[in-house]
Amino acid sequence: MFSSFLSAHSKAIALPRVVGPAALAVGLLGLLPGCSKDDNTAAASPTKITVPQRALSPEGIQYDEANKRFIVSSRTQGRIGTVRDDSTYTQLADDPRLVSTIGLNLDATRQRLLAAVSDAGANTTRSTATTLRKLAALAIFNPSSGALLSYVDLGALRPALPHFANDIAVDAQGNAYITDSLSPIIYKVDAAGVATVFLENAQFSGGTAFGLNGIVYHPDGYLLVAKSTDGTLYKVPLANPTGFTTVTSTQSLTGADGLLLLDNNTLLVVAGSQSTVFRMASTDAWATTRATGSFATGAVSPTTITRRNSTEAFVLYPYTATSPRFAITKAVF
Repeated sequence: MFSSFLSAHSKAIALPRVVGPAALAVGLLGLLPGCSKDDNTAAASPTKITVPQRALSPEGIQYDEANKRFIVSSRTQGRIGTVRDDSTYTQLADDPRLVSTIGLNLDATRQRLLAAVSDAGANTTRSTATTLRKLAALAIFNPSSGALLSYVDLGALRPALPHFANDIAVDAQGNAYITDSLSPIIYKVDAAGVATVFLENAQFSGGTAFGLNGIVYHPDGYLLVAKSTDGTLYKVPLANPTGFTTVTSTQSLTGADGLLLLDNNTLLVVAGSQSTVFRMASTDAWATTRATGSFATGAVSPTTITRRNSTEAFVLYPYTATSPRFAITKAVF
C-alpha cells in the first residue's frame, strides 16, 4: 500500500485469509455484473460506503465477518478503526508508536489483528527524525477489544537501511510475512513473536521508489509478492525462499499494491497508478498468469482490497480528488 501516495505527494517523504476453492469459485461469479437478484447476501451489501471522517487516509482494509464490519488503518493518524455499512466509523485501537498504520491482516483463527507500522512523514503529530523513513514494525492487537498484544521492531534487523513496512501475509502456522517497500526485504515474525529476515534480495529494490508491496500466502506453501515499480509478481516458496521465481505475465501490473487471493488460481491485484483492479488467473501453479477481467476505480488512488463473504470483494479508496474522506467500494468485474 501507499505507492500511489508517493507518486502524487513526493514532498511528504522526500512512502487474507484463503478459503476453499469451491466456495470462492462461486465468489467469482458473484462479482460479475449479472449477479442474480435472488442472491440475498449480495443484495444486503452496499455498493459503496463513503465514510464521513476527514483525513484518515487508510492504506489497509480487512473485513471482519464475525462482527460485520470493515477494519481500516490510517496513514495520517496511526489509529485503527472500524466501519459499518451505514458508514459509522469507530476507533478500535491506538498507541503512540503507531505513526502510520499501513497493511492489515485479520487472523481470525488466532484472534489477532496484525498491522504494519511505518513513517513516511504523513502523520506530522507523531513523525520524528528517528522514525522518518526508518520505522518498520508489526503491531498485533486483539481484534475485539483493540488491546495491543505485542509490538515487534523489524527495522532493527537492518538498522542502516531505510524502511517502510507495508503489507502482511499469514501462513497456516501463524507465521507473519511483512514486505519492506524501501529495502529489498521480506521479514518473518513467527507465532512466538520472534522476527527474522526471511528473504533479502537486490531484485526487490525499487531504487528511490517503492519496491515490494502487496503479499499473500498461497495454501500450497508459497507467497505471492508484488513489486510496485514495475509490476513484477514473485513466487516465494516458504521452504526455500532464495529459490523464488518471477511469475510470467503479459499484463502490465505497474503500480501493483494490495493483493487478494480469491482461490488457488485467482488473484486480484490493485494497480493504484493505473486506477484498476486486475483479476489474474493461473493454470500452472503461478509459473505464469493472465488477466481475465478488470475493474476501473477512477481517479481515487486505490490501495488494496478485501474479501467480504464468499461472493464479494471491496476496494479501498483512501481519498479522492475532490474530498479528503475515504470510501469502500464493491468491485464488479
